[in-house]
Amino acid sequence: MTRHEIVALIARCHAALGRHDAEAVAVEHAETCVMESPTAGAPVTGRVAIARVFESWFKGFPDLAIAAEDVVVEEDRFAQVFTISGTDTGGFLGLPPTGKPFRAPLVWICHVNERHIVRSRSIYGFSGVLIQIGVLKA
Repeated sequence: MTRHEIVALIARCHAALGRHDAEAVAVEHAETCVMESPTAGAPVTGRVAIARVFESWFKGFPDLAIAAEDVVVEEDRFAQVFTISGTDTGGFLGLPPTGKPFRAPLVWICHVNERHIVRSRSIYGFSGVLIQIGVLKA
């Protein structure tokens, strides 16, 4: 992919995230994409599993906001910094809702092929999110 094509792919992901459309985010990933995210616990593979990770966030935090910041694109990779925030009114990961807000930085690192994201890694303080929403005690 060219830099322009990668930037367009990132824009499509941002638009889908803004709509809380897990399926549209997942479509931008290859069918065999491997995603690493603290939310999933272990790496997950494929669009269905990737959509479930995003759905857990959209369900738990109906007001989830994802503010995109810096992005770096080089060859077949990109990295982007985000700030994510929301209020646990939907119950995160099957737990009862706490009604408490959170805010956290997140770094998204991806490899792409000719059309899709083929490897995705989200790095953020998962424990910090759980402490902020009152699920864990510090």
